[in-house]
Amino acid sequence: MSRDVRRLLIVHHTASPTLQELFAAVRDGATTDEVEGVEVVTRAALRATAVDVFEADGIILGTPANIGYMSGALKHFFDTVYYPCLEETRRLPYGLYVHGNNDTTGAVRAVESIAAGLGWERVTRPVTVTGPPGKDDLAACWELGATLAATISPA
Repeated sequence: MSRDVRRLLIVHHTASPTLQELFAAVRDGATTDEVEGVEVVTRAALRATAVDVFEADGIILGTPANIGYMSGALKHFFDTVYYPCLEETRRLPYGLYVHGNNDTTGAVRAVESIAAGLGWERVTRPVTVTGPPGKDDLAACWELGATLAATISPA
């Protein structure tokens, strides 16, 4: 891949129509025409690999909050990539969006703890949505995607 094009990886567990809405808004923001030189690659959390992370210049993580924690699928992703990526991906810019029916605190804390252990750098506050997403929630997801893309853009 040419270095004049950067890669933004979106790793997500999209287990509901609500998460599909959030994911679509993040992807739309990441692929906005306002940011040039960024290729967006999406991977379901159960299919994402360490190679995907090695090839990424930035990453967005998306998960439901399940019983106060991230989804098992996103946890599996971290279990798979943690040690292979531990030294190679330090300072990787990342963002996070989480949906929960009534609370997202534990899921956010868990993801941020693992990302900190990897040495990844959070670019912006996590987008957290409880209940059905409103217009502002979808706009925040779009902004998350656009912000990460702009952060890694070579322009």
